[in-house]
Amino acid sequence: MSLNMFIQHFINALGLGALYGLIAVGYTMVYGILRLINFAHGDIFMLGAYFVFFATIQYKLPWGVGVVIAIAGATIVGLLVDRIAYRPLRSAPRISALISAIGVSFFLENLAVVVFTGMPRAVVQPDWLMQPIPLGQLGAIRLIPLALMVPIVSFVLIGGLLWIVYKTKPGLAMRSISHDIETTRLMGVSVDRIIALTFALGSALAALAGIMWALRYPRVEPFMGIFPGFKAFIAAVFGGIGSIPGAMIGGLTLGFVEIMSIAFFPNMSGYKDAFAFILLIVILLVKPTGLMGEKMEEKI
Repeated sequence: MSLNMFIQHFINALGLGALYGLIAVGYTMVYGILRLINFAHGDIFMLGAYFVFFATIQYKLPWGVGVVIAIAGATIVGLLVDRIAYRPLRSAPRISALISAIGVSFFLENLAVVVFTGMPRAVVQPDWLMQPIPLGQLGAIRLIPLALMVPIVSFVLIGGLLWIVYKTKPGLAMRSISHDIETTRLMGVSVDRIIALTFALGSALAALAGIMWALRYPRVEPFMGIFPGFKAFIAAVFGGIGSIPGAMIGGLTLGFVEIMSIAFFPNMSGYKDAFAFILLIVILLVKPTGLMGEKMEEKI
């Protein structure tokens, strides 16, 4: 493999891994607070892509306005999911909340089929994001701005999220709830509001990931969130579910494994999804808590 091809694959892997990491952060935030795997998270990702499609294609809004509307819409859906499906089950056995999460996921997917139809739809790619930039000798490397925008936006968002979690009072409340929800409630913290904020932040990140995914792979369909959601969950487990930096590290690792394995072994391209699950099996066997995860007591 030439150096130019390696650089091309490296940037592609960085972008894909950043998207996985961005989705994985939503899983890890909810799990860190509620010890719940929000299986509907991949469907929030899908809705973010659909909202930007309708805003820009159906209603002819500027692309930037469509992005804002899509993020706001997906965030509202995330808040509704928490309010309707999860909040009433706060005191119920954890298996009840898990079943509810699976039910919400199926509901959103099938609702999308009914409302949006199951037909894949093309997404508008702004010209300024798709104009190739020649690099290297004689322009041997041709990068599109989108390939550079995805990791940059993802890292900036994760940096902002870490600042919220570790430098603000709501972030302090999130960390307190993750250790002891009842004691935090006794200290006067509005636990439900903080949990709602967690869902809002996670849903906004999932929507942004869905928008950038739809730009990278320009089509939307109701089940587009299933495999990215699974892989982001694997990334969260690999990095240590409950750890925000770990989720991003896990996403980047998964992106590099997926892209580089195909780059070096093109004949294995049909098995690229299998590499993610192999990675999950290996990390569960070697270090079940993930790279940056901590061992937690299970609360019944």
